[in-house]
Amino acid sequence: MDPAKSDAVASRMITHLILDLDGTLLDTERLVEEASRQVVVNYGKAWDGRGAAERFGKRPLEAAAALIQDYELPCTPEQVYAQTSEFLQASWARAKPLPGAIRLIRYLQSNSIPVALASSSPLESIKRKLSFQEGWTEVLGVVVSGDQVKEGKPSPEIFLEAARRLKAEPGSCLVIEDAPVGVTAAMAAGMRVVAVPSLATKAARPLYSAADQVLSSLLDLRPEAWGLPPFADWIENSLPIDPWYMGGTVIKGYGRGSKVLGIPTANLPTAAFSSQLAEHVCGIYLGWAGLADRGVYKMVMSVGWNPYFDNAEKTVEPWLLHDFPEDFYGEELRLVVVGYIRPEANFPSLEALIERIHEDGRIAKRALDVIPYKDFEHDPYLTTPIQRVPVLEDRT
Repeated sequence: MDPAKSDAVASRMITHLILDLDGTLLDTERLVEEASRQVVVNYGKAWDGRGAAERFGKRPLEAAAALIQDYELPCTPEQVYAQTSEFLQASWARAKPLPGAIRLIRYLQSNSIPVALASSSPLESIKRKLSFQEGWTEVLGVVVSGDQVKEGKPSPEIFLEAARRLKAEPGSCLVIEDAPVGVTAAMAAGMRVVAVPSLATKAARPLYSAADQVLSSLLDLRPEAWGLPPFADWIENSLPIDPWYMGGTVIKGYGRGSKVLGIPTANLPTAAFSSQLAEHVCGIYLGWAGLADRGVYKMVMSVGWNPYFDNAEKTVEPWLLHDFPEDFYGEELRLVVVGYIRPEANFPSLEALIERIHEDGRIAKRALDVIPYKDFEHDPYLTTPIQRVPVLEDRT
């Protein structure tokens, strides 16, 4: 958040939250795009994902009209909607909460913070999506759907109606949105806006520039910045997460860990667990690392694109916090990731990047001596040879 916007936040404290659903709390956008691809292919067109920025956040018929225009489909929005509805209604059970969503719902409930849901989806669709998430319906009792307003996002109508139902002034409401049209709508309603982009590409960044704050994920939300109670689950500057497990043979990476940074990181082939990585946000994590013939060590790990070096592909680079006399290329490395430190970030200089990496290492060293992190030091996964179990094992 830039200083000017920070000052604005400080002068207008928040008392109510208004949340989007699709792409903000639930990973439904992936399912919608899958259904859209099927429609496009059925009409003999080649799917390339174009126009996503114009479709995300809009009501179904409006999104269908945009899809027709993008791919020059010989049909009506109603026909597209009919073709996708059956697939989607059967798919909502597969929609997973996005990182930090369950934590946010529990936080709102435990702190009795008034909240409303403002979603472009039809009401019956919203109810079905919520029904698969334990406890969400009770917390998100105030719902404004796309079929309950005359104009969809980017019109501010849906957010103004949510504020009316909450009996709140628009200026006291904080909106959390993933879609550019949602950000535009909330700003037009006179509300504060946190964007958690579902379009996480460089090209899409300008689409979110109007937001008061742009986060990599809900894990990075700091309610105290808005005058709300802070989360109470941070431990030693890190956030406990449900553990995730990965393993593989150490390979050579870009060769800059030791040579450029002076920090010898290990590299794993990400192809074996790319689907799992897609479920976790880019950022800096901590956990435990097991080398079959050496032992178990503390580690801090980067997951993402390394903005400073502008990687062409997403990488996993654990730094084992131990001085090894030689490298261990070709050895089996197993990781249990148990905590989150911060989002991925760019830095103004190489020196600033190196200092931040060392600070991440110091945080990891301290935190991993504390329960619940330390409990995972003796997880059998860390010492079981990879050949005896699947390379990727998702225990989340």
